[in-house]
Amino acid sequence: MKRFLKLLTGRLFTFLTLLALQIAALVWLTLNFMNASAYYIPIVYTMAFVSVFFIVSRDDNPVFKISWILVILVAPIFGVPFYMLFGNKRVGRQVYRQIAKYQEHYEKEMRAVLPEPEPSVRTELLDYSANLCRQSDYIRNLTGSPAWNKTAVEYFPLGEDAFARILQEVGKATRFILFEYFIVEEGEMWTAMLAALRKKLDEGVSIRIMYDDLGSIQTLPVGYEKTLQGMGFKTGVFNRIKPHLNAKLNYRDHRKILIIDGDVGFTGGINFADEYINRKIRFGHWKDSTVMLKGDAVWNLTLMFFQQWMFTTGEDVDLTEFTPRRSFPSDGFVQPFGDSPLDGENISENAYIQIINHARRYVWITTPYLIIDTQMATALIIAAQSGVDVRIVTPNFPDKWYVHPVTRSNYLQLLQAGVRIFEYTPGFIHAKMFVSDDEVSIVGSTNMDYRSFYMHFECGVAFFRSSIATHVRNDIAKSLDLCTEINLLDEETISLPVRLGRNVLKLFSPLM
Repeated sequence: MKRFLKLLTGRLFTFLTLLALQIAALVWLTLNFMNASAYYIPIVYTMAFVSVFFIVSRDDNPVFKISWILVILVAPIFGVPFYMLFGNKRVGRQVYRQIAKYQEHYEKEMRAVLPEPEPSVRTELLDYSANLCRQSDYIRNLTGSPAWNKTAVEYFPLGEDAFARILQEVGKATRFILFEYFIVEEGEMWTAMLAALRKKLDEGVSIRIMYDDLGSIQTLPVGYEKTLQGMGFKTGVFNRIKPHLNAKLNYRDHRKILIIDGDVGFTGGINFADEYINRKIRFGHWKDSTVMLKGDAVWNLTLMFFQQWMFTTGEDVDLTEFTPRRSFPSDGFVQPFGDSPLDGENISENAYIQIINHARRYVWITTPYLIIDTQMATALIIAAQSGVDVRIVTPNFPDKWYVHPVTRSNYLQLLQAGVRIFEYTPGFIHAKMFVSDDEVSIVGSTNMDYRSFYMHFECGVAFFRSSIATHVRNDIAKSLDLCTEINLLDEETISLPVRLGRNVLKLFSPLM
């Protein structure tokens, strides 16, 4: 009963109620205008034709195009305005220009404040592998984030392992802490973290906390940023939710970044909520992963943070105060990078596809969602048909009832090509990881779905010739022992109603 009352009085319920009222008003006005005007139907179909022509002519993902064209053709009265609100990326250009301005500002300042990696770093990677160097060059050329050496790395296979280390490293902070997460929820995990942060605040450490407004809309009370400010923290709430129909709702900050003194950085899949450390059971055992970086590569994470921070708060900062100051032994080549939904480049998806295309022996993947487009499916199929050992681990316990059937709708075509698919039987696997040939891996926040690839701000770390690849491979191998392998025959004999239901939901996959 308490949970129900909390839901009714929460921000999300209020927000959804106001949106529903606006949609109802839009429908009412549309129907009344349709009845009152003989010209309405021709106008609507003309707008639908123009919208379809506009969608077809755009340089966009074909699946996006098909989904929106179907919506518009089936229900043009409502499809056209909904596309303008939620499907037209042009409305995000103003946001993109602002963020691009900050990115350019910080890239210039970065070169002035901290020299880029020595040319010998790229030369060494090129000498080792031209393929790996090209993958690194792609990320650098599109994001401005170079690969670094002089960086130590550590891998954590579970959220509780990572959190214990996070508290240790926070306790060592002397200069500053930067915190950027999608979800923050009041509970055991956040209480412990907040206590550690307040202790450092009392010691004079500067702390900035930023979280996504929609991501935390159900998990934090109204005005929580003011509570944090009252404690002495600097706060930023990314893309505040406003109770009216607008396309900016789509663009969320899904990144997970923690930086300590510019020398230590954490990123991966975990948010700050109790299920991520298995202190609250929601969907069985929660399997997630995190990487810790120590050294020069943390600078990339710092710049990513401040690009979002300046956009969110308007505060300009002197980057000289946030540079790495300690030296660490190298563990391969480490390249943290960000991905934006507003620049027209699908960096995370393309980085994943490059790994698949260059794999010689194996490529293993973990993802909570397998909602993929033709480009990704083709890459996986060709790799498997070429003799590469392609394995994908997805959850057995879904966190969203309507998403899991879409994940499973992609199994059949992959299994028929020789891809092996496993479901994590103990619960929900939330880790987003790629590893191939013990040479390259990516760990980060990017799911294999349309929202992560096209609508969210994401981050990841590419590791080349690093021990992380071995750790990720070994962790996935242990997880496979706990999984159920999906059988091709079982998928081929799925009942017609189940298959039909999956395919109907798949039509809406670009919105998931």
